[in-house]
Amino acid sequence: MAEESQHTEHGSLHSVLEEEKQEFARPASHASKLALAVRALRHRNFQLFFAGQLISLIGTWMQTVAQAWLVYRMTGSAFLLGAVGFASQIPVFIMAPVGGIVADRHNRQRVVIGTQTASMILAGILAALTLTHRVQVWQIMVLASGLGVVNAFDIPARQAFLIDMVGREDLMNAIALNSSMFNGARIIGPAIAGILVASIGEGWCFFANSVSYIAVIAGLLLMRITHPANLAMQGSPLENVLEGFAYARNTAPIRAILLLLGLVSFVGMPYTVLMPIFADQILHGGARGLGILMCATGVGALLGAASLAARVGVRGLGRLIAMCACGFGLSLMLFSFSRIFWLSTLFLLPVGFFMMVQMASSNTLVQSMVPDRLRGRIMSVYSMMFMGMAPFGALSAGAVAHRLGAPWTVALGGVACMAGAMLFWTHLPAIRSKTRELVLAQGMTAGSPAEEITSRGLS
Repeated sequence: MAEESQHTEHGSLHSVLEEEKQEFARPASHASKLALAVRALRHRNFQLFFAGQLISLIGTWMQTVAQAWLVYRMTGSAFLLGAVGFASQIPVFIMAPVGGIVADRHNRQRVVIGTQTASMILAGILAALTLTHRVQVWQIMVLASGLGVVNAFDIPARQAFLIDMVGREDLMNAIALNSSMFNGARIIGPAIAGILVASIGEGWCFFANSVSYIAVIAGLLLMRITHPANLAMQGSPLENVLEGFAYARNTAPIRAILLLLGLVSFVGMPYTVLMPIFADQILHGGARGLGILMCATGVGALLGAASLAARVGVRGLGRLIAMCACGFGLSLMLFSFSRIFWLSTLFLLPVGFFMMVQMASSNTLVQSMVPDRLRGRIMSVYSMMFMGMAPFGALSAGAVAHRLGAPWTVALGGVACMAGAMLFWTHLPAIRSKTRELVLAQGMTAGSPAEEITSRGLS
């Protein structure tokens, strides 16, 4: 009788577990794929952020293209194109650790409002100088440096702010949608900039960018954050900075991801700085051609971000990072060898796709492993690798292109990206178990059963 009762209880427990398993599986099999891909938008705060940022980022991309063309039109120098890129991003490398501390110790919503306001003012100054025909290259470099300082505070705060808006459950989707928004703007912004620059000049692109910040600032002011950030107030700011660096250095999976990200940013991403040369001297497309080429990269990147938005869980992201870094390098090589405009445009689609999937997957996996109290500081290190290494790459690419030409510079960068991806791939088995441990510790499995992650691995 006791055995029968025990058997019945066991059967009931088994039934409950089966029901729970089926309940867990039901959303993936029956829910709309579209609803799954945009699930972070069910949060009102993220809706406001998404709408405001989309408008603002279109303006940002308009300014990026127009500024590059303005410098090229004024100087015709590959080196100065690289120098302006260096000036705009080196502050991120230097100041990002301070930005990470600010993101961990203060209200992230207020920090982002402040950085967006400062960006609006800087864009307005550049617009005024350009429209009054007083702009000079040194002024562009000073304003670009100022924007770099603002970004050093904005990027860690904005990345860490995502979890404040959507919580843990939808963080991965929010990161993917944020990337989709960024690259949707990359499609629209350069296309508009190419038309405006060719017809009425660069200054109106800068003015439009300044006005576009009103949308994101309004959205931020309307937000009601119900789960405040985890603020780290223990220890001195210097101790907090060192703690963040120590965690990134001593945590093998995070260190490997950030090192590959830094390498790709240094040797691969500078192709964007040299794009005016490809558009004008190599492919003979002019300002409109530059807009089309940048737009093609954005289309590929948008497709990559959309593919990530449909993912649930972090399993397999390690392999994906390695494959995309390799694909990015190969696509850059193919682009560098092309002398046909439509073919070059076609090659930029996989360039954008692989670049975005690697960057967004790295962001997702790092944020899945890091404790909340260190999130701002680790995202500041991420910013240093993603944007902070780019100025060194832009400066060196400008110098190398001055001697070897833009095509060979981009091709060599592609080879280096492929080599780094292969090295990262060889390290995946060694960091797999630590990755699982960190993700499970943070509860960031994004809906994947813990036993599935433990048995199958993440990398």
